[in-house]
Amino acid sequence: MSWQDHIISDKDILLGKPTIKGTRISVELILDLLSNGWTEKMLFEAYPRLNENDLKAVFAYLKDCMENELYFPISKSA
Repeated sequence: MSWQDHIISDKDILLGKPTIKGTRISVELILDLLSNGWTEKMLFEAYPRLNENDLKAVFAYLKDCMENELYFPISKSA
């Protein structure tokens, strides 16, 4: 599965934030909800246009971002 089949960035949609193709659901929103305790079931109920492959694409996209060093370095604590 290629995340590019599910995630796009269009300057006319949410100022170019990566979104699920055909929606205004951003990758950022999905990650925010998951990090705040939402389950896959809750996501699919709240956003019926989402599907399992869209969610897999979010994680594949993040993996590629990490591989290409598109992240914020975490400094060591004192």
